[in-house]
Amino acid sequence: MKPDFFDQIKNAKYPYIIAELGANHNGDMDIAKSLIRAAKECGSDCVKFQSWTPASLIAKEEYERNTKYNDSPKKHFGSLREMVEAYFLKEDQHYDLKEYCASLQIDFSSSPFSNEEIDLLIKLDVPFIKIASMDINNLSLLEYAAQTGKPIVLSTGMADLSEIDIAVRTIEKQNNFQIILLHCIAIYPPKFEDINLNNITMLKQTFGYPVGFSDHSFGIHIPLAAITLGACIIEKHFTIDKNMHGWDHEISADPNELKQIVQFGKEIVNSLGGYKRIVSADEFSKRAKFRRSIVISRDMKKGDILTTDDLLFKRPGTGIPPNEAKYVIGRKLAHDIDFDKVLNWSDFKK
Repeated sequence: MKPDFFDQIKNAKYPYIIAELGANHNGDMDIAKSLIRAAKECGSDCVKFQSWTPASLIAKEEYERNTKYNDSPKKHFGSLREMVEAYFLKEDQHYDLKEYCASLQIDFSSSPFSNEEIDLLIKLDVPFIKIASMDINNLSLLEYAAQTGKPIVLSTGMADLSEIDIAVRTIEKQNNFQIILLHCIAIYPPKFEDINLNNITMLKQTFGYPVGFSDHSFGIHIPLAAITLGACIIEKHFTIDKNMHGWDHEISADPNELKQIVQFGKEIVNSLGGYKRIVSADEFSKRAKFRRSIVISRDMKKGDILTTDDLLFKRPGTGIPPNEAKYVIGRKLAHDIDFDKVLNWSDFKK
């Protein structure tokens, strides 16, 4: 039986990799399915979309304020309303994409921005509900999401510690203790000095819940560093073409980068090990080849007594080790020994 998502995350050896597709499908279901296929091929555990409508996210005055963009033709093709209308996922498309994910055996989830969208995701039986950074202080949405009993993955971008604390307590008050925090910097991309990956450890110690990392940086090195710090989830924006028109393609990982995050992330986990000092069997066997033994610095005769000047230390490590030299000095040789011979205990008189 497959464990519940929260237990799966708590007990997993490797981080759970979420390919954040957001609106990178650009409203095109063929692109959406190509993204899902590519994410699966890269080894992702989940693809995550965003569930909003033109009415559920943005107020009229914000639409009226953003009627034209001059900053980036690649990101913007018209007014904010035109882009939202083009990019939002219709309800039937959610079902289509969930079914497609099931056929490829990759988890489907999404970030809701209203109670109605939470209801839709519950009907779709998503493994968790992801709350975006912008809604960490939207307490009524947090309460509604928590009441579903689903695990809550909570992004902490833009929030100070007191706001995170209030959000966590709000969820807990609904008797939902399946909380996974995501350290996040809600800048696209952030400055490296602002990322503060040590917050992963701090959040874990402060709240006692699993902590992952939602990444908006360029490249793969920052999420890999987060894995080194114990991030249980890595959420990374994903695209099949960084040059595609749309909001997030430029800061997204491409298939090669996502594949490296998955592969290198597992290698990092395998490399971390534990605090106990252990010499592996393979490394132990190297002692004979790479360590040194005591060797004779000159030709010597039977009965000669060894002094410090008679000893050298050279490979291989099959004889008497250098740290036992004090037990060799002053001993008589049992037979003649040539220069550069590796000493063994059988070379001495009993």
